[in-house]
Order: sequence, then C-alpha cells, then structure tokens
Amino acid sequence: MRKRTLIGLVVAAMLALPTAVSAHGGSPETFTDVFKDVTESFADVNPCAGNAPGTVTLTYNGVIHVTQFPDGHHHVTGTFTGTFVFDTTDPALPDYSGRFTQWFGENLNPDGFNATFTFRVKGAGTDGSSLRFNAVAHITIVGSDVIVEFEKLRCG
Repeated sequence: MRKRTLIGLVVAAMLALPTAVSAHGGSPETFTDVFKDVTESFADVNPCAGNAPGTVTLTYNGVIHVTQFPDGHHHVTGTFTGTFVFDTTDPALPDYSGRFTQWFGENLNPDGFNATFTFRVKGAGTDGSSLRFNAVAHITIVGSDVIVEFEKLRCG
C-alpha cells in the first residue's frame, strides 16, 4: 500500500490548517475536516510479497483534527479507514482486497516536534492467501536535532 500518498494528503492538511487558525488570538482554535467515500488509485508494491508491483485502489473515510494554540504550538491527529484492492501486475500472482486503517498524530511547539504514524492492512488473496501487515513510524525533533526516528514494517 502506498502510505506516502496518504501521508502527503495529511501533511498538506497539517501545513495549511495551522496557518489558517494561527491568526486568531485568545483561546485555542480547533478545526476538524471529515472525508467521506474518497477513492484514489496509484501504482505501488506489495511489501509482503517481495515488493511485487501493482495498482492500489483505496476507498476510505477519514477525519483530521487540529488544535492551534495562541502561542503557535499545535496538535494534529487523524484517522483514515476503508477498503483496498491491490491488482498485482504479474498475472501469476494473486490480487488482494480487504481493509486498512491509518492513524497519525503530531505535536509542534517552539522547542520541538514529534509525530507518529501507524498503518494496518488485512486482506485476502484471490488464491485464498492472506495479506497482513502493520507499519509504524515516529520522529522526535528537539531544536534542530533528530532525537528519535524509526520506521518499522511487519508482515504476517
């Protein structure tokens, strides 16, 4: 699955939304955006099958919530969940369909930034096989130093 596409959507929203609400003083400002029945398709690989190439089609609902504080720090969180179809390019390999859920959260303040991302996929192949994987990524930055950074993918 191409988490980069969803991350790109999330990053664009995170960059635009805090700017829109930071112009206000006083109490924290909040913004919530809800997505319904979004469909997108893109080329990607199956990381649990030797990076076999194919086309992914996602249909999902989601929500992004932003809280922007008057001093400039903010908290952002979001969840996307829906269905996927992975159409493998090689006709000898199975295609897959199933469900996915993605969650992310980030915090930004004058001293640093942290963000965490999770992605879970559970599907069935046209040959009766299963596709399951979990991904998690995290980064913590203090000042200009990256303190923690990792990305883990587990198939099984």
